[in-house]
Amino acid sequence: MSVKNKGPQPGGGSDGRPPLSRQRGAVLQQLRGQAGSVTVTALSRLCGLHTNTVREHLDALVGAGLVVRERAPVVGRGRPAWQYRARPPQQSAVREYAGLATVLAGQIARSSADPRADALAAGEEWGRALLSGAEPARSPEDARGRVLNLLGEIGFAPEPDEDGHGARLPRCPFIEAVREHPGVICSVHAGLARGGMAALGGDADQVELLPFAEPDACRLRLGVPPAAAGGQAGPAGREGAAGPADGGGTR
Repeated sequence: MSVKNKGPQPGGGSDGRPPLSRQRGAVLQQLRGQAGSVTVTALSRLCGLHTNTVREHLDALVGAGLVVRERAPVVGRGRPAWQYRARPPQQSAVREYAGLATVLAGQIARSSADPRADALAAGEEWGRALLSGAEPARSPEDARGRVLNLLGEIGFAPEPDEDGHGARLPRCPFIEAVREHPGVICSVHAGLARGGMAALGGDADQVELLPFAEPDACRLRLGVPPAAAGGQAGPAGREGAAGPADGGGTR
């Protein structure tokens, strides 16, 4: 029995969001009142709630595109803590560009001899432009975290894997455009992550997007975990992995 793959949910906007509970809304309001990012522990103290309760609310708010989750700066050994900040309302305007993305994707699909390659190159340029002037990453882990932060800003609501080398992307701000031109738009998104990684001085060749890899999400690989590196030569061909063939796949 096959599972129908509907793909990620729309991201980056407030349309169709269910109303927040009183407690979840209070957590969001408290977060909006902070000058910068805060940890779960700090926010728990501010809200007077248990850390597990606050973490549950934050996970839901990240999934709804209302909150950004990012790693704290790397200091010393050990994995840095997660920090959270409210997404500024104007960032929800990303979805307004979906129509333009559809038009541009259609133009590439019709006029390019190699739509995937051209879309990948356009995405790489976009990623480099978004992080132009950024300080180089201090470590591969820092680079991976900052690429996920970038995708979170745009509206993909990434859910990082425990090993930090990949993430689920349960939301897509351009999902309607993807359904019209999947190979092109998905290649743009793959290029976006690659370009962002390159701009930070990371290894862009380790970046691979797996569209519709799960019934409700895409997957992004940002490198090979050390334990698996010995048995792998690297990610699969980028252009072939960047997106499903136009018109293919079940959604």
